[in-house]
Amino acid sequence: MVRYILRRLLLVIPVIISVAIIIFTIMYFAPGDPAVAILGSSATQADIEELREAMGLNKPYIVRLGCFLRDTFLHFDLGTSYVYKVPVTKELLNRLPRTLLIAVICIVVQALVGTPLGIMAALHHNKLGDRISMLLALIGVSIPPFWLALMLIIVFSVKLGWLPSYGIGSFKNYILPCIANCFAGIATQARQTRSSMLEVIRSDYIVTARAKGLSERDILYRHALPNALIPLITVLGNGFSVMLGGTLIIETVFSIPGIGTYMMSAINNRDYPVVQGSVIILAIATCLIMLVVDILYAFIDPRIKAQFEGKAGR
Repeated sequence: MVRYILRRLLLVIPVIISVAIIIFTIMYFAPGDPAVAILGSSATQADIEELREAMGLNKPYIVRLGCFLRDTFLHFDLGTSYVYKVPVTKELLNRLPRTLLIAVICIVVQALVGTPLGIMAALHHNKLGDRISMLLALIGVSIPPFWLALMLIIVFSVKLGWLPSYGIGSFKNYILPCIANCFAGIATQARQTRSSMLEVIRSDYIVTARAKGLSERDILYRHALPNALIPLITVLGNGFSVMLGGTLIIETVFSIPGIGTYMMSAINNRDYPVVQGSVIILAIATCLIMLVVDILYAFIDPRIKAQFEGKAGR
């Protein structure tokens, strides 16, 4: 098991390096000049060239890429923001807890609401409960999060005045952003739970458990649900990654000072170090989440655990 975890950790390294190369290449070939963005359109060509030279923007692609990879992975330095003149690493670490908090709340709500909806739909297959659950799931998948965020602000902040529409003053500030960010995730969780439960409850061992006279509660929680967890964990792992990515838009809509607003502002200002650093941090978080998902597979499914224990024994 330890060898499996170490191997998965080693696989994360080339993924992060590849992400770093890709985002640097995109920023390098993106139209626009950071020097012009910093100095403004009224700057002279001599001033622009001088700033480009000072920032190292005149160097060839391969030289700049090598310096970027060296600073990022050997010195753990993501550079300094062109606009804010602050180290990117420091600013990202200050903003990351807010982004993670939104993502964690969203994934917990997704699991606690979407899973029971899916179970109810599976247990009442083709009945009223199933149809209502799947209708709600279809609506949730179809609504864009940014549109839902705007509607929530109009209804609960502007019209009713119940909840704040921006900032991070108290826990109330996180209610609307989390609802907007996790609504589609709840729908996805419900649909996947329904499919997994329907597959499991039609299995032979469930029929045998019923024939032995076990209660429906024991059949559901001791036999059906544990065997349906593998695809559900996959959905939750992918959902957490989606939640992190979704905060880029949600934080901008609700003016939450997290990685999302930081990155969107950097894109508009062509602040390349901030964009590159944000993408790398989000990539690392996503890889670690998927690593946790793979480890949970081994603990939940005895076949996977036995497979790797057998390899270690040989």
